[in-house]
Amino acid sequence: MAAATATKTGARPVRAGRRPPLAWVGTVPFLAYAGIFLLLPTGIVVWNAFKGNSGGWTLSNISALNTGPVRTAFKGSIELCVISSVAGAVLGAILAYAVASGNPEGLIRRLYLAGSGVLAQFGGVTLAFAFLATIGPAGLLFKAGWYSNFPWGIGLIYAYFQIPLMVLVFLPAIDGLKIQWREAAENLGGSTWHYWRYIAGPLLTPAFTGAALLLFANALSAFATIEAWEDQINYVVPQSISGSLISEVGLANAHEGDALALGLIVVVVIVMTGYFFLQRRAARWQS
Repeated sequence: MAAATATKTGARPVRAGRRPPLAWVGTVPFLAYAGIFLLLPTGIVVWNAFKGNSGGWTLSNISALNTGPVRTAFKGSIELCVISSVAGAVLGAILAYAVASGNPEGLIRRLYLAGSGVLAQFGGVTLAFAFLATIGPAGLLFKAGWYSNFPWGIGLIYAYFQIPLMVLVFLPAIDGLKIQWREAAENLGGSTWHYWRYIAGPLLTPAFTGAALLLFANALSAFATIEAWEDQINYVVPQSISGSLISEVGLANAHEGDALALGLIVVVVIVMTGYFFLQRRAARWQS
């Protein structure tokens, strides 16, 4: 019928289920933005990681990833990311559940979400100085000797923006729990423990694990906060990259910094792949 009508009017028949070509025009600005500020810099880093200082191609930059200082930096990055992501995920999940238990349209929920959105982006030099001035070695409130210990001291600072990020990421999963599931468990004689052990827990585990991986990747790339916290010792890989670019003792090697960045890219790709599959699994019951 549609084909006959289109033939009479002279218009091209449109197949059912297919979007018009103009529907993709709205994605062009996003694709251009992602290509220029994400894919292009990544390609440049990968390209330069295999280039020598005197030109040509070399694997010496990649072999530098197996040196002692670089291994120590990667170990420090992983330790810091694990501590901050686990602390942020656990405390953020508890706070997200407390927020979800209240009125969905209440003022408290809106304040928590607005505050979490701000604090999740409150990092860098400002955050490090705030902790330094408050509870650092010369803090106004008290002097914390463990503040300068790595990774626990900087891990505390990272948790400041990891917890609100967890609230934003994990709250939709908690909102997806239906009250009928708890009522069904109670009608069948199940306790609160049974509900969380056999229903809510298994359903929230993929979302919780995926959110924790997102926190891990978020801490892995953070630079300004730890650089302001300690700029003399390279504890993590981003600091090592900075040192390879602006070394003041003649050790600058931009291509080695590209190789270090390539190592971080590989780690982030692995972590975010796990996050992607976990989110897909969590979305099955949320839809």
